[in-house]
Amino acid sequence: MALASPAAPVAAVPEPSAARESAVILLTTIGTLMVAVDSTIVILALPTMTRELHANLSSVIWAILLYLLVTAAFTTQSGRLGDMLGRAPIYNLGFVIFTVGSLFAGLSPNVTILNVSRAVQAIGGSLIFANSGALIAAAIPPVRRGRAFGYLVFGWSVGAILGVLLGGAITTLIGWRYIFFINLPIGVVAVALGLRTLPKTERVRTGFDIPGFVSFSAMLTLICYGAIEVAVYGSGLAYFGYLLAGLVLVPVFVVAELRAKEPMLDLHQLKDRLLSFSLLAGFLQAAGYLAVIFLLTMYLQGIRGLSPLDASLLLVPGYLLGALTGPFFGRRISQYGARGLATAGILLMAGAVLVYATMDQSTWLGLIPIVSVVTGIGSGMFYPANNTAIMGQATPETFGAISGLRATLSNMGTLISFVLAITIASASVPRAVAYQVFLGVGGSIGALSGPFLSGIHAALIGSAIVLGLAALLSWSRGPGNAPHTAPRPAGAPPLAPGGP
Repeated sequence: MALASPAAPVAAVPEPSAARESAVILLTTIGTLMVAVDSTIVILALPTMTRELHANLSSVIWAILLYLLVTAAFTTQSGRLGDMLGRAPIYNLGFVIFTVGSLFAGLSPNVTILNVSRAVQAIGGSLIFANSGALIAAAIPPVRRGRAFGYLVFGWSVGAILGVLLGGAITTLIGWRYIFFINLPIGVVAVALGLRTLPKTERVRTGFDIPGFVSFSAMLTLICYGAIEVAVYGSGLAYFGYLLAGLVLVPVFVVAELRAKEPMLDLHQLKDRLLSFSLLAGFLQAAGYLAVIFLLTMYLQGIRGLSPLDASLLLVPGYLLGALTGPFFGRRISQYGARGLATAGILLMAGAVLVYATMDQSTWLGLIPIVSVVTGIGSGMFYPANNTAIMGQATPETFGAISGLRATLSNMGTLISFVLAITIASASVPRAVAYQVFLGVGGSIGALSGPFLSGIHAALIGSAIVLGLAALLSWSRGPGNAPHTAPRPAGAPPLAPGGP
């Protein structure tokens, strides 16, 4: 059963000016940067937070995991809300919720309030992340869209750098609570700019698919929660029960969507080879490559004995180059094609991971920033090209839903990467040791370095294989078709004007 919104007259949305296009790019880049910062900034503060909140490590780690889990579960629905209610107001609402969550996270008196506040942050982050691509697709013509998506790569890469660097520096100099308080002025300014400058967007007069929403959220939550529990605590009947229950809900969700008059996710649209293969390539890229960051952190801290901050500094060149090259390659998508750029980028990343897999206890540490430059170029090629291919196949009525699905699959890949890194590493050393090394509280593992290194090698090779599959899908999707710009078909539901 769907809840239909009231009818409204059709209104034309004016062609955005260059200033409006710049405003959309600026605000979506800021939003992406904020979401990226808070996905990594907590890591280096975890030991201090554990001590000052008088909590155990297994409770505080949920400050990271809950953020990832809630973001993954809500992102598709957040894109759907943007389609229904207007992308600009939903995007601005995301900033408001994210900023409020940041305030309460910084004020948290205990770990329970902290984790709840992080969940609130994640809800706001999902509204921002899911609708950023939709705002770009709706406001910017296809010929300039690649450049805009390149700036999203810039925002994500810079955010990841700042999260890692600021997390350690702020915690050391002024206290862990300020890793959340820094979001407050940014959020206030972003909301003010968004209310003034984001263009009006059409909203689809459609219903909210309650059965689809409930089954999808339950399915994703159970699968992700079960996988995280297995990674953190090891095998257990209850944890596998969560995974099994989530997998059972997969066909329930599919049946609900196929029967729904106005489905949350139009599964028929996934018959489009270019769209479905591009989405899967993005998912596998996230699942394969983000695990590499975790594994390199384990190698540098556990085997080479570096501090968390020193380990992160070796990875900065790759993030920085990815940030700088994203807009550059985005402007060249029309020249070289999304298929070629995306595939070449992910192959560069896979090759770099294979080089990482050759490292041992005496490898020159300068190799890591050099190889990270290759991965940075690869990410700068892949992300804008793949995102342009995805959004080019969405219709104006489904910009939010498709953008949300893209973001959801990326977030699921991040979760799977964490599970992969912890699980593989803990197969060679005690789980508690692997867990402490990942968090930067365990130091070097001494005599266990040999088995631990073998486990890291195996995981890196596995990541390279996953990236190879992503490259195969990226190339196999074909050269691509023209973006959807055709007139609305007869009988399609009318559109209603959204708020600014």
